[in-house]
Amino acid sequence: MDPQVVKELAPRGVLRAGINLSNFLLVTGKTEAGDPVGVAPDMAAEIARRLGVGVSYVPFAQPGPLSDKVDTDTWDIGLIGAEPQRAQKIAFSTAYCEIQSTYLVPPGSRLNSIADVDKPGVKIACTARTAYGLWLENNIKHATLVWTESLDNSFDKFVTDKLDALAGLKPKLISEVKKMPGAIILDGQFSSVQQAIGTSRKNPAAAAFLQTFVDEAKSSGLVAKLIAKHKVVGLSVAP
Repeated sequence: MDPQVVKELAPRGVLRAGINLSNFLLVTGKTEAGDPVGVAPDMAAEIARRLGVGVSYVPFAQPGPLSDKVDTDTWDIGLIGAEPQRAQKIAFSTAYCEIQSTYLVPPGSRLNSIADVDKPGVKIACTARTAYGLWLENNIKHATLVWTESLDNSFDKFVTDKLDALAGLKPKLISEVKKMPGAIILDGQFSSVQQAIGTSRKNPAAAAFLQTFVDEAKSSGLVAKLIAKHKVVGLSVAP
């Protein structure tokens, strides 16, 4: 192991891994001690093992605040969706897994396809600062985005305000559609959230190591094994 990589990723002798607790596919539970359990924590633990250091999890309720803490000596790696806005300050690996993003629409909706949604007058409920929300912010041209603070608030806002569509990760929408008889999930996807591992752009050696690690984790079958281990449905190994 290159000493410079260890110096950049574990300057305190332990790897501090920023974990987004709101991604229920990557964090599926917690230990008795309160540490997160799931694919993302296991990926962080494997990185720490290769560095020859311990791992310390730094939990965040949402991905936005995790991203904000880069370069504040709070975490050494962050496991979140790689999006252009975040990549301005975070050096991301390529994705190790991906999740489809699509829309749920209410009973009798005039919206029959993904292409129907971005039209004038259409209102979309979406959780702020999520990876798919950032994608919509960059790409929606005609519809109106109605922001909420959390995933659960998104569904409540969608129902209470009688909005036209609810944006979200497909696995989450599959659970939400059961709460609204007659609602449907539109076929296809508007984006695929690319779950990656990032570090500060001030850490070039660390960034190169993380890229190599992710490539090996996919090609060796490690990512697939972790998805199977945690019995996650809706999470795919990224190409």
